[in-house]
Amino acid sequence: MTPVGQAMTVSSRRPAEMCVGVPMQIQSVDGLAAKASDGRTVELIDLSLTGPVPVGDWVLTFLGTAREVITEDQAQKIGNALDGLRSLMNGGDLGDAFADLEARGPQLPPHLQAALDNGQTKA
Repeated sequence: MTPVGQAMTVSSRRPAEMCVGVPMQIQSVDGLAAKASDGRTVELIDLSLTGPVPVGDWVLTFLGTAREVITEDQAQKIGNALDGLRSLMNGGDLGDAFADLEARGPQLPPHLQAALDNGQTKA
């Protein structure tokens, strides 16, 4: 813990890791370990939370662990969003990274939509 009034230093040797879900496609499986690719790198990932996943399937990974099996469409949408954010962080723009969300417009959660459909406009 940094005492009040003292600056905290951060090591510049390694970039800070963020807990961001990255879609990866399974390349090979050995028990509860798999090699998977996000199109840029191949990583060894832990399949303990998902169980064995067939080669070619997509998983959403967090810090080296597959957390969920996802569809190829979901992987593409998440990948587009991450590419847009990378571009934005490097001074570019989002492009069509969130086109799937922009096309549909805002949506209420089902329970609020049902209330609105029944004429309820106040809590």
